[in-house]
Amino acid sequence: MSEDNERRDGPAGRPSVTGGGSAGRADGASEASLTDGGVSETTLDPWGSSTIDDYRKLFEEFGIEEFEEVLPEVPNPHYLMRRGVIFGHREYRDVLDAMRTDEPAAVLSGFMPTGDPHIGHKLVFDEIIWHQRGGADAYGLIADLEAHAARGLTWDEIDEHARDYLLSLLALGFDPEDGELYRQSTNRAVQDLAFELGAKANFSELQAIYGFDGETDVSHMQSVVTQMADILYPQLAEPKPTVIPVGPDQDPHVRLARDLAARMRFFKVTEAYASFETDDAERALLAEAYEALSEARSASNESNGERSDPRGPAESDGEGEADGDEPVRCEEAAAYVAATFDAPALVESLENAGMEPLRPRVRFLDRNATEEAFEALIGSVEGEKRVYEGHVDAFDLPREEAARLAREVEVEHGGYGFYAPSSIYHRFMTGLTGGKMSSSVPASHISLLDDPEDGYDKVTSATTGGRETAELQRELGGKADECPVYELYAYLLAGDDDEFATRVYDECVGGERLCGDCKEQAARLMREFLADHQEKRREAEELLESLDLELESPRR
Repeated sequence: MSEDNERRDGPAGRPSVTGGGSAGRADGASEASLTDGGVSETTLDPWGSSTIDDYRKLFEEFGIEEFEEVLPEVPNPHYLMRRGVIFGHREYRDVLDAMRTDEPAAVLSGFMPTGDPHIGHKLVFDEIIWHQRGGADAYGLIADLEAHAARGLTWDEIDEHARDYLLSLLALGFDPEDGELYRQSTNRAVQDLAFELGAKANFSELQAIYGFDGETDVSHMQSVVTQMADILYPQLAEPKPTVIPVGPDQDPHVRLARDLAARMRFFKVTEAYASFETDDAERALLAEAYEALSEARSASNESNGERSDPRGPAESDGEGEADGDEPVRCEEAAAYVAATFDAPALVESLENAGMEPLRPRVRFLDRNATEEAFEALIGSVEGEKRVYEGHVDAFDLPREEAARLAREVEVEHGGYGFYAPSSIYHRFMTGLTGGKMSSSVPASHISLLDDPEDGYDKVTSATTGGRETAELQRELGGKADECPVYELYAYLLAGDDDEFATRVYDECVGGERLCGDCKEQAARLMREFLADHQEKRREAEELLESLDLELESPRR
């Protein structure tokens, strides 16, 4: 697996790395990854050894946003956030806003028990625990159905590894009294939700997203829908903003879950300007046309000593004029759009609407609502509104208030009211031998179960980003951004001490720190970490046994 050599500046010398997920490819899956426009150049395979040659491609091709943009809004950010290890997000502000205002929020991530938990998994453990301590409801799940269906593990193997993941999560600080741990195979609510979500997805869609084909077994496909249910499970009791911490290879799951969350909703809330329906691109053109025409009309009226209300007349019956100035008409907008943009379909819709006023409004689209829910929504919309067969237009409601009202009515009438799940993405860790960190290559990773002395030895034998000789290292400095050992400091060994992480980075690139001494220090810290973690694991044994959690699968 290749490294990204781009330098990431920052207080701790942010590493820029690529690597693979902890899961391996299952038979029948291919590296397919689609954007709305077709096959992307970057493949993200949840069951394979995905590589990210340039993390910037994820922003461009998949719509992942840069985490640096929201970092100033994060209260007491985790060091993984501060150092750029967490590099991207999808709509994370929703979760941050909820946490800051003590509103309900949740965090969930899952672990496929295919081998020992290792230091790469600790990133996700830490992210769950940080959100839990910040007030979010926390969920950790064992993806045993996925392990059995996609990797072919026996239930005995799954039980052995599942216990190890749970012990490490507890040892690192997960509070089971203020969170929930579960297995996919024994959570009936998850399985029931998966069944409902399955009615909103089809094989063609899974084929496009995951590359499934005629050789893919049905259980593997079922495991995907189960993961969608996992992602939405925290919202079953109450809709709330939920974040899913994952590596970028898991983004296909996040995107599908967001789509399914929307498909399950009773209502879709959008902005609109006329009675006919538009897509996002057309709506943006209408917004520009409305602003331009309104400004032109306002300027004209002011020059004539008149006042103008660009909203136009009430649309209670769609005919005639109310008190006020002449509104912007659709036929007028048609001429503007035809002269300004290449949008013949939109021009035709505007021409067909003719004298209808062009006015901004919030639209409630009926997606899955019962008749009773739709009638209740109509009655709940205050102020000026217009009711159509499949939607309701409200002229006095802000978009945010409309979204709140739609969710409230939906939940009161038996709907889910799901928020689209948010996500944060962390960089892959490079293997100690170079390339990807792989559970199947013991020398490439450090298991959280490794004997502390073995962990020490692995670090002292690790590949580095050093120069060929000590003289060149002093003269040119080391390449910390390409060094698996420096990653150990940034991701784990420096802990919350940014000053220490910065010092290691600066001494390396400045030529003061030589690889032998650096590895020796890292090896000692790793030995101390493993000894401490395994002691805490032993202390967590009794706690794990006391939980209402089936540690042995009834399917054995």
